[in-house]
Amino acid sequence: METVDIQAVESKLSDVTVTAIPMTPKVTQQPGQSKYAQLLGVIEEMGREVRPTYAGSRSSAERLKRGIVHARILVRECLIETERSARQ
Repeated sequence: METVDIQAVESKLSDVTVTAIPMTPKVTQQPGQSKYAQLLGVIEEMGREVRPTYAGSRSSAERLKRGIVHARILVRECLIETERSARQ
């Protein structure tokens, strides 16, 4: 398995600019849904955008960028949640 340099990936992602495109989310988030379940939903949504992005769809590319930003936030929140659980 290939190792990934997290700082290199984060520095590349920090250059991503996201343009807001108003739309309704495909994944409905329940009020009590865990951060991990939300992350899985975002990843699933992102998977649907990959092929249209490669085909040249700008709107899919923008949704994919927004999904990446959202997933990064949720990953951080999941890590915080996990650390809190480990301390108890």
